[in-house]
Amino acid sequence: MFNLVIIVAVVLIIAIIYTIFRVSTLISIAKGDSKERVPASNKSQATLLVLFLVGGIVGFFYYSFGGLDDSFVQPLASKHGVETDFWFWVTMGVTCFVFIITQILLFGFSYKYQFDKDRKASFYPHNNKLELIWTAVPAVVLAFLVLTGWKIWTDITGPAPEEAYEIEVFGYQYGWSFRYPGNDGKLGKYNYLKIDGTNQLGIELADKAAHDDFISNQLHIPKGKPVLLKIRARDVIHSVYMPHFRAQMNAVPGLPTKFWFEPTKSTADMRTETGNPEFNYELVCNKICGRSHFGMKATIVVDEEDDFKQWYKDQEAWLKLNPEYLSQVPEDLQEVAIISAGLENIENTQNVRTQTTSF
Repeated sequence: MFNLVIIVAVVLIIAIIYTIFRVSTLISIAKGDSKERVPASNKSQATLLVLFLVGGIVGFFYYSFGGLDDSFVQPLASKHGVETDFWFWVTMGVTCFVFIITQILLFGFSYKYQFDKDRKASFYPHNNKLELIWTAVPAVVLAFLVLTGWKIWTDITGPAPEEAYEIEVFGYQYGWSFRYPGNDGKLGKYNYLKIDGTNQLGIELADKAAHDDFISNQLHIPKGKPVLLKIRARDVIHSVYMPHFRAQMNAVPGLPTKFWFEPTKSTADMRTETGNPEFNYELVCNKICGRSHFGMKATIVVDEEDDFKQWYKDQEAWLKLNPEYLSQVPEDLQEVAIISAGLENIENTQNVRTQTTSF
């Protein structure tokens, strides 16, 4: 409501200024000043430029820092996010400072050098020192900011700690799937040629590491432990965007990407911090990937490590839930697959393992 009042006030101020301008123009016409080279309103227009500068700076600060709701800057919940936020605000400070200085110079120049018939312009075509300064200073500052950002970027996209939990994030129109390694701690291979209506991730069952992998429609991760996300897409470019963790990476068909991070607050912690008992972390697609892009999101659950391990233990292998795919396992690995996937107690396993599935 307050923002609406501000917008209405700005519109009214603009309308008043326009009305004053029109009245001054009509007065100039009536007095015959309109035929002069420089109308009588020249000085008033120069003054309006200064007022516009002051109003613009006030509006800029209000919109950038005072008029935004709390959802603009999400609470921080990752280890590397501390550095990300710090350098974000450093960059904001530098760019805002430069923006304000240049606007003051721009409008100040217009006011100071408004037309004066007694003033004679000076011819000033070149200044090596001035050009060196305004080239070197921005170059040094931008190089410094770029290098600090590059360092953070290479940290989270480089090798993950050995103890990191590996999770595959798979994007498609319009949803997300998450594949976890089973008890062997290794994600199995995938093959896009194996993708079908059920095996939507193209799990390669000829790889024994894939036999105990399981799939979840929620991203469960442990608090205080590094998590390595291996990312890919099935159809178009999507984007794995997790604002609370200050993490984003494109999911590109045919080009696997990755990054790792360490969550610092569980979902329960964040519910307490925000005072919202229904709070949930979200993973959203940050690319316009199609008509249902707006609904392409998934819930992220950050558990305490013990709770995460219990949830992990309770999951069932994808092959166990889809035993008909046992026929895609090479014959010499079928016994291993039955044990790894927990298929020993599934009825008709002996028949399923020898069937031929057509696609």
